Amino acid sequence: MSTKGVLVVISGFSGAGKGTLVHNLLSKYDNYALSISMTTRSPRQGEVDGVHYFFSKKEDFEREIANDGLIEYANYCDNYYGTPRSYVEEQLESGKDVILEIEIQGAMKVKAKMPETLLLFVTPPSAGELKRRLEGRGTETAEVIDKRMKRACEESEGVEQYDYIVVNDDLEECTRQIHQIIRTAHNTPNHQMELIEQIREELKAF
Repeated sequence: MSTKGVLVVISGFSGAGKGTLVHNLLSKYDNYALSISMTTRSPRQGEVDGVHYFFSKKEDFEREIANDGLIEYANYCDNYYGTPRSYVEEQLESGKDVILEIEIQGAMKVKAKMPETLLLFVTPPSAGELKRRLEGRGTETAEVIDKRMKRACEESEGVEQYDYIVVNDDLEECTRQIHQIIRTAHNTPNHQMELIEQIREELKAF
């Protein structure tokens, strides 16, 4: 098995339970690191730099963009958000499997820059169940829920670009399934290129 970690993108419809799944993975297994995003927005109360986000000035963030220091980034409500390449690569080299919880557009940007990235899409078993979960939160208006359902409809068009679809019907089973998929990814040709190159060179010597 390769000692280098696997970069994993977990996406999914709003209400599919991505955040809960990621939290469960991190608490159950010790080989995961959650990627920390960089942002130009101000810290909220209780947020710690380097724990919740890497807080950055706009000019510093734009310098990172110019120097290809971000795997992906986006601008939301006049603030930048992005994934620092150095942090991710440092965690991967240490053997950690790094999880990015981002939406489809960001996932495609990551895959383009780092083709060995494993893409997982989390979905509930049905659209009806998705709506039930959104309503069950009790925190959003009917209008917001309607917007999230329409957004899910749009996102469903890009799901086939993912490596695996994971149905979150049972939290513990889904967590175990994701963990097994990531373990298996350590042995794919994409992830074992260093070993393959080494064996090729050794074979040439015979």
